[in-house]
Amino acid sequence: MAEDCAPAPLRGRTKAKGRVLTAAIAVVMTAGAAGCVRPTGDFDRAKPSVVHDKLMPAAGDEVARLRGDPVSKFNYTNDEKLLRNRGWTLIRPPWTKDWIGGTMVELSRTRVLPEVEGRVPPDLYLIYLRSDKFQSSDARYDRIAADASGDAELVMPFCEVALRVKKADDERLRVLHNKPVTTEETYEGAKARVWENRVMIKWVGQALRYRIIAYRKALDGLEIETPTRDRVWKVNNAIRELEGQVRIAEAGCDPEKRYGTDEPVRRSRIFTGWGTERPPVQK
Repeated sequence: MAEDCAPAPLRGRTKAKGRVLTAAIAVVMTAGAAGCVRPTGDFDRAKPSVVHDKLMPAAGDEVARLRGDPVSKFNYTNDEKLLRNRGWTLIRPPWTKDWIGGTMVELSRTRVLPEVEGRVPPDLYLIYLRSDKFQSSDARYDRIAADASGDAELVMPFCEVALRVKKADDERLRVLHNKPVTTEETYEGAKARVWENRVMIKWVGQALRYRIIAYRKALDGLEIETPTRDRVWKVNNAIRELEGQVRIAEAGCDPEKRYGTDEPVRRSRIFTGWGTERPPVQK
């Protein structure tokens, strides 16, 4: 299905911004019309695709520049690649055949849409559970519990990589501050890559919060549609376990800040306009 959702291949390179923008719009319109979900293989792992790995990211970078988001041309470090690979399993819809949510996520992953707008509609998970795929009502409860527990197990491996990336970003900014930079492209590229990494980490926390909403909505719906006495506790326990892990992800993967902090947020000397910054105190 992946290749079917792509526009005709763009031949040759173009330096005209208008043609690049036209290609980006074509990707958006075609992907939205056809349900351009990233293809998956065994165990729902992402499969390589020219459309999803080359064409859509190139168009998405140009769209991101036009809306004013930082875009880095730097090569990814090994950890930065791993961060995105592990993050993808947590931002994609819990039901991999959800083409509506999958399309939203893919457009955001490739930056055609802002990353944090790749929200999966939480009601679609219950629709999936109501399908003929499940012959037993108990199996539907078991699926929620298994999905929630599986998500919880993936959070800490993602956070381990996220903390390494954040540490490397701190070093990158330190070097950028202390050493003369030869070109403006290098300076802007370093800042943009730090921004991209932080947005990715934030997006995973947001996506997991939407998963919890989807799991709770599904449980509430099943309790009315197919009541049971011995499955609800199991599902609730799995969701509570996931919620504890999600709080860590939402805190930037810092376990010590999962319940929030009263410390003032430091204002970045390099970036401005971030959503986590507080306005200066008026004297």
